Amino acid sequence: MKSLYIIKAGSTFATEVERLGDFEEWVRRGLVDVAYPVAALIAARVPFLGICYGHQLLGRAAGGEVGYHPRGREVGTVSIELTPEGQRDPLFKGIPARFVAHATHAQSLLRLPDGAVHLAFNGFESHHAFRVGESAWGVQFHPEYTREIMQTYVSDEIAGLEAAGEDAGALREVVSDAPFAGRVLTNFASFVSRTL
Repeated sequence: MKSLYIIKAGSTFATEVERLGDFEEWVRRGLVDVAYPVAALIAARVPFLGICYGHQLLGRAAGGEVGYHPRGREVGTVSIELTPEGQRDPLFKGIPARFVAHATHAQSLLRLPDGAVHLAFNGFESHHAFRVGESAWGVQFHPEYTREIMQTYVSDEIAGLEAAGEDAGALREVVSDAPFAGRVLTNFASFVSRTL
């Protein structure tokens, strides 16, 4: 029997857990269960998908640099652009070269690991997705988020966003569905089922 594991590195806001569940449930809804010790995964060619902090963890474990983004937080439904390599990568199969995804992060992968394949970016975040080796991916955006989850995140972060000069009301209004971002999860599951 094949297994897929979720490594959870934290929880969402308590108000979201009560109403919508937590990270692992969101991923499970779009997939099944994701991962293990990161550097060993790359060497063993074990399929790995790091989301947000997992993206940063993979980047750091493979030799990249992680830190606070110099421009602050990225929050909301954002546009993502695939690189030419991203357009050919199995993680983004069936996803257009430009699509929207939900994002919320203050830290970022500031420098890709040597040998990493750069897959996606936008005007704010240079490294929204990358791959190391043949089967380890990191995505900074959240393919597991629904519109409702993103709206709740923006609502829960209003005070902090406004203190940082952000117009949280405008962010909430531009939150939209992100159907192509969710395909990252099913594409990953398809890759796992073909390789294990």
